[in-house]
Amino acid sequence: MKKPSVAGVASVRRRALSATAVAGLAGLTLGAGVAHAAEADAAAPIATASAAAPATDATDVSGVDVNGKKQARPQSEKFTAPLLDTPKTVNIITTDALQQQAITSLADAFRTVPGITLESGEGGSPAGDRPRIRGMDSTSDIFVDGIRDAGGQSREVFALEQIEIVKGPSSAYSGRGSTGGSVNLVSKVARLGDSKAATLTLGDNATRRVAVDVNEQVTDGIALRLNALYHENEVNGRDYVHGDRWGAAASVGFGLNGPTRLTLDYYHLESSELPDYGIPYVPTTVGSVTYGKMLTGHDDKFYGLTSRDFRDTSADVSTLRFQQDLGGTWKFSTSTRYGRTTNAYVATNPDDTKRNVPNGYLFRSSKNRNTLTTTTANATTVTGEFNAGGFKHSVAIGTEMAQEQTHSQGYVISSPGVTSGTLVNGNLGCNASRLGAAYGYNCTTLDNPNANDPWIGTVTRSPTFTRTIVRTRAVFAFDTIELNEHWLVNLGVRHDDYTNKYLGGTISASGVTPTSSLRNESRFWNYQAGVVYKPVENASIYASYGSSSNPSGEGAGDTSSVAATTVNLDPEQNDSYELGAKWNLLDNRLNLTGAIFRTDKTNARVIDTDGSTQLVGQTRAQGVELGVGGQLTRAWSVTAGYTYTDSEVIDGGFTVTTIPATSTTPATTVATPSVNNGKMFPNTPKHAFSGWTSYNFGRAFTIGGGASYMSKRYANAANTYEVPSYWRYDAMASWNVNQNASLQLNLQNLTDERYALKPYSTHMVQIAEGRTALLTLNLKY
Repeated sequence: MKKPSVAGVASVRRRALSATAVAGLAGLTLGAGVAHAAEADAAAPIATASAAAPATDATDVSGVDVNGKKQARPQSEKFTAPLLDTPKTVNIITTDALQQQAITSLADAFRTVPGITLESGEGGSPAGDRPRIRGMDSTSDIFVDGIRDAGGQSREVFALEQIEIVKGPSSAYSGRGSTGGSVNLVSKVARLGDSKAATLTLGDNATRRVAVDVNEQVTDGIALRLNALYHENEVNGRDYVHGDRWGAAASVGFGLNGPTRLTLDYYHLESSELPDYGIPYVPTTVGSVTYGKMLTGHDDKFYGLTSRDFRDTSADVSTLRFQQDLGGTWKFSTSTRYGRTTNAYVATNPDDTKRNVPNGYLFRSSKNRNTLTTTTANATTVTGEFNAGGFKHSVAIGTEMAQEQTHSQGYVISSPGVTSGTLVNGNLGCNASRLGAAYGYNCTTLDNPNANDPWIGTVTRSPTFTRTIVRTRAVFAFDTIELNEHWLVNLGVRHDDYTNKYLGGTISASGVTPTSSLRNESRFWNYQAGVVYKPVENASIYASYGSSSNPSGEGAGDTSSVAATTVNLDPEQNDSYELGAKWNLLDNRLNLTGAIFRTDKTNARVIDTDGSTQLVGQTRAQGVELGVGGQLTRAWSVTAGYTYTDSEVIDGGFTVTTIPATSTTPATTVATPSVNNGKMFPNTPKHAFSGWTSYNFGRAFTIGGGASYMSKRYANAANTYEVPSYWRYDAMASWNVNQNASLQLNLQNLTDERYALKPYSTHMVQIAEGRTALLTLNLKY
């Protein structure tokens, strides 16, 4: 099913790469190779919800050798100690986990890590991946190979080596934001050795997916790597929803066997889809408060319009990396990147502003955005070890510089019933008399929406634009000090010089007319400190502190946070405390982790008693996180994690109202404490669990299964819109045909649970895909 053309819409258009062509590429590259790969280890791990789960994939990018196997660790050189000795919770998702669970997007990968939920945007911010970590919005805290990836987009995994989630305030590592944590995506790059792999997937949701990964060693020190993808699918349980995407990632490395190494990488991805904003809430007003529950019995209904709605995205990222061994343990590395992402869409928000839903009707409100984000960045680091004061120091020092620029325009939607104001600007809702052409098909029924209604209207680019330019200059230093065989101290510091320039205006035939200009300049320090006690070599107990800063207008990809009332305020400050333990068992095949954490924001931006925005609010998130990952036996793998998060708005400021003057009394201002005081954070469940296990029968057959749980969540800060708890179950079975080929069957969402995937604070809830079967042929040479 393809997206229809939309007349008058200037948007990114893909050049289709046919599945036949990619399949031919797979056959060509695999057929050209020599079948020399060894048989896969029967105990290959599947994932990691812990800090040090092993990974055996031949493309593992970094790690320490434990009993002949690689042990996954973060790519970032800012980690100056192995994860076992790092006083912080870190989750790593390996390529084995992605493949075994048939995960194809970053949003799906987040489902395997408890403590992460997904946000829904309405239109003010670019649609795309919007994670919330430990109760904190982390949309702007996604990195690719250590460099911030600011553009709003939905990310693929075909060119990823692993996904790293660092939890807790980590501005010392990552810079601005990172209050709940940060995500780093590690790219597949050229390496020594030859390998060829391909996956071909068919699904009952019309999935057609081909992915190819080829690495060729040209000479002793030069290698080339190519990853290619074609993917298309519909969505089980969601009528009409579909999408396709294609991409390629190329990497060439020089001097890979020597002290001077240079790699050049290029990544391209395009997607085209019919966007799905899900189903509405059923609102109920009690007094002056409106409550909302998810609409039930309409899980498969699509309220959008095929003749109007679309979403097209693209990403082009080029990276140059240089590494130089300086002698001994010392190493110099620098990465320079230029990236360009676009995100254009018109989507239907199943709106109930006029309380249509209780009467069986719905207004097809259009939400839209067209953004272009460019990023130019450099990160440079020197790492090494030395002895001073009788102690061993493992250090990393460096600088980061970046400019992120986002140009954003909306669309003008003109249609009967909209431009006249009778439905939107007036006080009318939808009813039986307002269906059909007279009102532009902007009203529909809850029970029988027709996505193919001949919508009457036009879509043109808005002349109004916003432009945000974020510049960052930072220096950092990290040191792990080994006091003796039992005690380590981990220290880190970072200083950021941050500038956010915001411009609003209009574009016309005569040129650009600025209408508003805002500028925030902030300089802030962030720190981390931890003490690690090692009672034995394979265990650690730690206590740590970390800070983070949220300046005004944080993130070039999210212009909605820039406002005249906040742009001149200092950054919000966050402090986090964590007490935890890590323990490697069974000859380091199995890892257990546990942590107690608390994050305080003591100067949150809120409305003060005089109606101005001040840094006087207070919020807190605290809880427990437990994890296990690795091999119980050579054939039995397990990964599981659980989080308990108690979040609370302690001081949400005030609601300020003005009582007009009368003939006898002057106007007065009344400040009422926020109704959000004592409420939970939006989209932050108290309980979350994710687990996966697999068992290998004599190398030929493997079965696996998993479950995930999330307790109820509130979609808004007032805790009046609620989505229920859910359990989800998945299963997998694979057969190794021979040492080069395997067949894998994945059954996702076995019970066809129609749970809330991305709740929005009002109006709508995006629903997860229903039961899905995927059959994959994996080839490896």
